[in-house]
Amino acid sequence: MPASPAGAHQASRSALRGLYAITPDALCGDPQTLLAAAAAALRGGAALLQYRDKRSAPAARLANARALRELCAKHAALLIVNDDAELAARAGADGVHLGAGDGSLDAARALLGRDAIIGITCGPSLDRARAAAAGGASYVALGRFFPSRTKPAAPPADLAVLRSARAELPLPICAIGGVTPANGGALIEAGADLLAAIDGLFGSNDPCEIEAAARAYARLFGAR
Repeated sequence: MPASPAGAHQASRSALRGLYAITPDALCGDPQTLLAAAAAALRGGAALLQYRDKRSAPAARLANARALRELCAKHAALLIVNDDAELAARAGADGVHLGAGDGSLDAARALLGRDAIIGITCGPSLDRARAAAAGGASYVALGRFFPSRTKPAAPPADLAVLRSARAELPLPICAIGGVTPANGGALIEAGADLLAAIDGLFGSNDPCEIEAAARAYARLFGAR
């Protein structure tokens, strides 16, 4: 049953905190490569893993999501599916992340249930973040804060919007866009609960390097 707007299903800041690893398309073509990279990120301390796959066929995406769900469970981490609430439901994921045009928050809540984690991309807009919070999002994602290889044309955000969101909104905030261990500390200081990383984490195909990068992010939160 859907929760009421801004309802009790919103996750606490302590429950959603840490490194938020997001898989790049380049990893998703080969399941073994994907799982090896994801396992390395989780060993390094990723608290959440988002399965983001814009290329694979539906059957492959479902198989990958289910395998990642099992992997995350072994590491006490959460699996979030990018864009596709139906895939999240079929795979038994912990939730879904919705960008612009990826379906409504209400529809995702109705499908996934009161306790599912539903994150909303808000770009650099505090108004969007306010609306997502009022609508019952579990967390909001603000960015891009730095140049991004994944979305180079995304509008930039600055630390002021992050500080304003932190002062005003009761739910966890994810900072995204070019986030690295070198610049992530400033985002946490400004109010980020989650640091989303794609290229900064999975820029290498070497699991040892991925795990080391994850540990560098995790140390910003006082872990690893």
